[in-house]
Amino acid sequence: MKIIYKDGHVDECPQDQELHVIRHTAAHIMAQAIKRLYPQADFAFGPATENGFYYDVDLGDTKLSDEDLANIEKEMRKIVKENLPIKPFILPRAEAVKLMEERKENYKIEHMADLADETEFSFFQQGEYVDMCIGPHLTYTKALKAFKITQQSGAYWKNDKENKMLTRINGVAFRNQEELDAWEKEQQEARERDHRKIGKEMGLFMTDDLVGRGLPMFLPAGYTVWQELENYIKEKERARGYLHVMTPCIGTVNLYKTSGHWDHYRENMFPAMEMEGESYVLRPMNCPHHMMIYANRPHSYRDLPMRIGEIAHDFRYESSGTLKGIERGRHFCQNDAHLFCTPEQIKSEVANVCDLIFEVYKDFNITDYRCVLSLRDPADKKKYHDDDAMWNHAEQALREVLTELGIHFTEEIGEAAFYGPKLDVNVKPAVGAEYTLSTCQLDFCLPAKFHLTYVDKDGTEKTPVVLHRAILGSLDRFMAYLIEETKGKFPTWLAPTQVKVLPVSEKTLDYAQGVTEKLAEAGVRVVLDDDNQKIGYKIRAAQQVDRVPYMLVLGAKEAEAGNVSVRDRKGETTTMELDAFIAKVTAEIRSRSL
Repeated sequence: MKIIYKDGHVDECPQDQELHVIRHTAAHIMAQAIKRLYPQADFAFGPATENGFYYDVDLGDTKLSDEDLANIEKEMRKIVKENLPIKPFILPRAEAVKLMEERKENYKIEHMADLADETEFSFFQQGEYVDMCIGPHLTYTKALKAFKITQQSGAYWKNDKENKMLTRINGVAFRNQEELDAWEKEQQEARERDHRKIGKEMGLFMTDDLVGRGLPMFLPAGYTVWQELENYIKEKERARGYLHVMTPCIGTVNLYKTSGHWDHYRENMFPAMEMEGESYVLRPMNCPHHMMIYANRPHSYRDLPMRIGEIAHDFRYESSGTLKGIERGRHFCQNDAHLFCTPEQIKSEVANVCDLIFEVYKDFNITDYRCVLSLRDPADKKKYHDDDAMWNHAEQALREVLTELGIHFTEEIGEAAFYGPKLDVNVKPAVGAEYTLSTCQLDFCLPAKFHLTYVDKDGTEKTPVVLHRAILGSLDRFMAYLIEETKGKFPTWLAPTQVKVLPVSEKTLDYAQGVTEKLAEAGVRVVLDDDNQKIGYKIRAAQQVDRVPYMLVLGAKEAEAGNVSVRDRKGETTTMELDAFIAKVTAEIRSRSL
């Protein structure tokens, strides 16, 4: 594949850069198509991304429909067919600014002003379209073989909500049609697994704009799953010496000024509420509350480590474009804990947290994950607490502990919490990009800010170290992950309805009621389907909509023999004595078998 660089030379494209160049070129061709259809279009940024490309554009008062997006894609295909050569040129600053002024590219002019040290700028041209860019690009438009416009959304200029909202038009591009077909197949799989779709079908949770965007409400079936996850992780934590607490969902602004969140995290918090001369905010996280619990009484080294856990309600003002069901909302419940320890206990406590993470992953058969040591960006003084010595000490301490524990990890700059480095465990779901599920953060900062102390062996007061950790992340996100991994077919212990009793006709209804009562007495979540529907319909509803692990189909034979016909989710049927089935299903539930 030939590509052209900004200085005009043509060469073979390095294999690892092919998709980037293809997608970057696609963004330019899309911009040209938009300009042809909407001459008033004023373009901002249009980069290639990991999965495709986009262009942010100011269309004035014009709002795009799905039909408009289809027309943009159609115009792109015309441009590809025209096989326009793509040619670079370079202009000194004054001439470059003049060109952009002539073409009424206001956002490009502002961007050039931001690049005050640049004396010249490079451009690429295809036909009548010119774009400021450093390249490289394909040499002809016809070299773009496979692409698709996917969606539109809103995006602030320079990602600053104080600036104008632009229209972001997204697309994907690949080397060939086969790769595009594979991507579309993956998208279909993603739609089938989407926890929002499955959650609605199974009646797990709901949202309503009258309540508020990003504020999901769990319905009885979904809350059953949620409670089972809560019970599961609390049992695990109690076995490891955790003490569970409950703290309020709000705190004073002064609490968050003390912790540093007000300076470093305010843009993600809900606005302050004024009450009786005091300012309060909905909490975005729980660390300040847990710091105050520790500070409630004096501590000796004998008290440490002290492990405080909470399933805590938190609130973050996520931008509307990032909201996604219960995977990412403005309200969620963290499986949070703070471990207060001495410096000598850091290694053993990190090891304990890692053991718990990997034990949980084994229980849920989570195998596709990677560990990341997230570090600060030393140049970013706004995002991170400004204390180089503290950061260097904390990062090296966590790095050494992970290395000694034999945990393989990669390092990523700029992903730390504002107060300290962290271990992130990123899972790769069945479809879509990876995201962080579990985390363990090392903190020397907040204990000092809250003046936390303990009396050491030598009688001196010292400052404890704190580990912030979440194993399931948030229960909401973990539940979304499980829904998409299992397509809603939860293991029996988690399933909202574990058994559905399906009488074939009214003649076996009395027997079905007795079976249902006996299952309920054994602690099984059981539902009797006594609707006046054909048995085939009942089976399909139980299997395809409710995703019930076991269906008991009860006809005249079963009623006469006093047994049950057990149908599982695979469609396999076995006849059993009722007591034998109860023993089987209750054992499966108790063991939390997958």
